[in-house]
Amino acid sequence: MKSHFALKMLALATLSFMLASCSKSNNYKDSSRGTGWNVDGRDGGFKLKTDYQEQATGPGLVFVEGGTFTMGKVQDDVMHDWNNAPNQQHIQSFYIDETEVTNGMYLEYLDWLKKVFPPSDPNYRNIYKGALPDTLVWRNRLGFNETMTENYLRHPAYANYPVVGVNWLQAVEFSNWRSNRVNELILEEQGYTARGARFDVDASSTFDTDTYLNAPTLTYGGSDSLARGGRSSERRMKANDSTDIFVQLSDGILLPKYRLPTEAEWEYAALGLTELRSYNVYRGRKKYPWDGSYTRSSKRRTRGDHLANFKQADGDYGGIAGWSDDNADITAEVKTYEPNDFGLYDMAGNVSEWVADVYRPIVDDEFNDFNYYRGNVYTKNAIGEDGKVKVVSTDSIVYDTIADGTIIARDLPGEILQVPVTEEDTYLRTQFSTSDNRNYRDGDRRSTRYFESFNQDADNTERRMYNAPTHSINKNEDGELDRTYDNSNKRTSLVNDEVRVYKGGSWRDRAYWLDPAQRRFLPQGMATDDIGFRNAMSRVGSKSKRAKSPR
Repeated sequence: MKSHFALKMLALATLSFMLASCSKSNNYKDSSRGTGWNVDGRDGGFKLKTDYQEQATGPGLVFVEGGTFTMGKVQDDVMHDWNNAPNQQHIQSFYIDETEVTNGMYLEYLDWLKKVFPPSDPNYRNIYKGALPDTLVWRNRLGFNETMTENYLRHPAYANYPVVGVNWLQAVEFSNWRSNRVNELILEEQGYTARGARFDVDASSTFDTDTYLNAPTLTYGGSDSLARGGRSSERRMKANDSTDIFVQLSDGILLPKYRLPTEAEWEYAALGLTELRSYNVYRGRKKYPWDGSYTRSSKRRTRGDHLANFKQADGDYGGIAGWSDDNADITAEVKTYEPNDFGLYDMAGNVSEWVADVYRPIVDDEFNDFNYYRGNVYTKNAIGEDGKVKVVSTDSIVYDTIADGTIIARDLPGEILQVPVTEEDTYLRTQFSTSDNRNYRDGDRRSTRYFESFNQDADNTERRMYNAPTHSINKNEDGELDRTYDNSNKRTSLVNDEVRVYKGGSWRDRAYWLDPAQRRFLPQGMATDDIGFRNAMSRVGSKSKRAKSPR
């Protein structure tokens, strides 16, 4: 009896201790580890979101846990490009599109632009026109491809096929638009903006994520009823929490931006996890996004089937009628072939894909081996004389005229105007000293073979390292474009700060180009019928989604 009573008392004491521990833990969760003050925001105190779980996965994205891998060619380089020497890199966790961006997705973008910035209005004509894919990329002097020229972009038969004819700049602008539309929907669904606010907009009242976070009262053209017309905003206002009516970055509700993946991210995602490691021993040798060294399936049910859409031989884009090798001759519908171990489709074949990087023959892993990326151009928000950020208006849209004369809108109404960082911003900084870092340590004056202690001759453009053609486009007195081609016969390279990397083989390529380590480049204003793109998003917070207990 005494033993039974003792066990009961022990159990009661244990339970009391656990409850007390939980109580302390919960109280401690809402108090500062630095000051002991409450951080629940009551009584006007500091508010910290202590119940944040992890980043939500945006529409269309797949999580890729980061890690170490060998970037660059690991097979024979029969083309002798010598531009993908193996180097070890580490990638932070990120998200990437499950498939390439499709015609249907891009048409949604065009439809939005057409409604908000009617091309019938001369002020906005170049916005819609500059976003249109070049459908003439399908034409061939000795080929009958008018069917694709006329139908590929808009016909519903091709809605789930990857969009092509999009240059790098257009892909970037699509990414920015997608970021804003996704965050706009999040705010509406969680009751912070008015229901249907995303439909009730025009050129002067659009939503932009950065504007909402930095100057929320200027969102939707300054419309209070749209920007804070939801139930959640009303509850905050009733609680007299005037400093917290709008969602802030500290709430953890809005997603980071959609963007183009870096070259290192794309290659890492394409390789998948298999054959990169054996238990915890690093291997780092892999030829394709799938297992093995062959382009056909070895599985019993699908043995002999091709694992990607690519050109098998001269005149063989899709096999013999009656038994198609890869069930495609041009591009194929997304998800036609099996995904890799990350769950990503068409990381080899179908279309090649733009990535964010400026092309250089050598990856400078001696300077950086963490999240490698060449292409940083640092900017900051423009500040007006009133001390507030400058928001682009319908009268101050920023356009770029690319090499072929196409005009593309880069800063749309509702967005915060961006300006380069200055020497004042970079004074005494060790990480960077200029706004434009695209040619850092490769192509700038100090890295040329002609550099001689700030010799004036080193600035001679005719003796720069990358002596690419420099075409010029200017407007004449009548407002028409004057195109002047660079006819110099002294040009030795096509590489400059305006060429971008594209990765992965396409329906036009042989199997050689399916290796994720292969890299090619094209001027950022050009488009082809075999280059598309997919978006990525940075991961904030933990590296892994798998919880690990401290030892």
